[in-house]
Amino acid sequence: MSVRAATLVCGLAALARAAGAQPSEPEAAALGMMGLDGPYAMSREGSGTSWQPDSTPMSGLHAMRGAWMTMVHGQADLIYDDQGGPRGATQGFSTSMLMFMARRELGDGALGLRVMASTDPLMGRNGYPLLFQTGETANGRDPLIDRQHPHDLLMEAAATYSLNLSPRGSLFVYAGLAGAPALGPNAFMHRLSGMDNPEAPLSHHWLDSTHISFGVATGGYTWRQLRLEASAFNGREPDQHRYDIEVRSLDSYAVRVSYNPTRDWSLQGSFGRLASPDQLQPAVSVRRGSASASYNAPLARWWQTTLAWGRNTPSAGPVSDAWLLESALKLTDAHTLFGRLERVAKDELFLPGAALYGRSFTVNKLSLGYVFDFARLGALDIGLGGLISAYRYPSTLKAAYDSPVSFMVFVRARL
Repeated sequence: MSVRAATLVCGLAALARAAGAQPSEPEAAALGMMGLDGPYAMSREGSGTSWQPDSTPMSGLHAMRGAWMTMVHGQADLIYDDQGGPRGATQGFSTSMLMFMARRELGDGALGLRVMASTDPLMGRNGYPLLFQTGETANGRDPLIDRQHPHDLLMEAAATYSLNLSPRGSLFVYAGLAGAPALGPNAFMHRLSGMDNPEAPLSHHWLDSTHISFGVATGGYTWRQLRLEASAFNGREPDQHRYDIEVRSLDSYAVRVSYNPTRDWSLQGSFGRLASPDQLQPAVSVRRGSASASYNAPLARWWQTTLAWGRNTPSAGPVSDAWLLESALKLTDAHTLFGRLERVAKDELFLPGAALYGRSFTVNKLSLGYVFDFARLGALDIGLGGLISAYRYPSTLKAAYDSPVSFMVFVRARL
C-alpha cells in the first residue's frame, strides 16, 4: 500500500516540478480559464456539473497547450485510522484522486474533457473503519457496516459541449461513461469546505453517493448566475469490483436548480429517482431530495462553509434525513482548520437476526481537525494533519458502541 501510494506522490511531485507553480489570478484570467459548461469562470465548477462559489480558489496545474486549456489536480493521503469502541478497528491505508481536465473553443461554444481516477481499490474491498457508516458491500452478500467503501479506479470519464446563446447564456450537454448526475451538492472530496477532512461523511448516501455513476447524460441551460439541468443515469451504486466499468441502462433521473447570487455564495436544490441503487436490495428504488448552501467568506486566506440536507424515501422502508454542516478555514499558506457536524438517521447498523435489526437510530457526529503544510515541491504541498471525532446516539446503542472516540493522523500531498 505505502509503496504504491508513495509512487503516486512522486508522480504528483514530478508533474509539479515539470509544470511549475499555479498561476496567479491575473495569469489565470490571461489563460482564459472559462468554465467547461458555460460562459463563466472555471472556479464556479465542481464535481460533474455541480457549482460552487465563484470565489473558490482554484488549485492544480493550469496551462495553455495550443487551442487547449488544461488542468491537472490531485491529492494523496497516507492515513492511520483508529475508530474506538467495541465495533471500531485500526487500519493504515491510503486514499487518492487524480483529475485531468481540458477545454477548447469550438464554434460558438466549447468542448470539454474530464477524466478522474483513484488508487482507493488498493486498500481492499472492505474499505476502511468508520463508525456508524453504512452503504455498499465488500462481497456481494453482506452490507458494509462501520466501514467506508473504497472508490472505484475510474471515477469520471466524461465529455461536455456548451453552446453560447449570448454572452451570459448557454445550453450544455454532459455525457459520461462514469460521472455525476444533476443530484446533490458538490461531492465531498471536491468541496473546499470538506476536502481537507480525509474521512467520508456519514451523510454520503443522502447527499453525493451518485458522484460515480456508470452511465450519465445531462443537459441544461445557464443564464447568468442561474442553472437548470436534468439527467438520465444508471442509478445502481458501484459493486465490490472496483476495477471494472458497470454499464447498465440509464434507468434513473434527476433535476437540479443551482444559483450563485454573489461570488461568495452557491445554492442548489435537487430531486431524483434512483432505480435499484443497492445491489443487495434490487427491488427497492429511492426518491432523493437535497438542498445545500456554500459560502466562501473573505477571511484569512479563505474560509468556506457548507450546510446541506438530504432525504431518502425508499419504495420499501422508512424515510430518513441527513444534515451536514462543515467548514474549513485556511489561516495561512501553512495552517488549515476544519470541522464537520452531522445528524443522520441510520437503519442499517445491524445484520438480519440481530435484536436491533431494521431499527432506525439518530446519530450525531462532530469531527475537528488541523493540517500543517510543512513543505512545498513546485506546486505540490506536503502536509501533516489529524482529526478527532466524537458521537452522540440513543442509549439503546450503548451496549454495541460503548462511548467511542475516533481519530486519524495523515500525511497529505496535494496539487
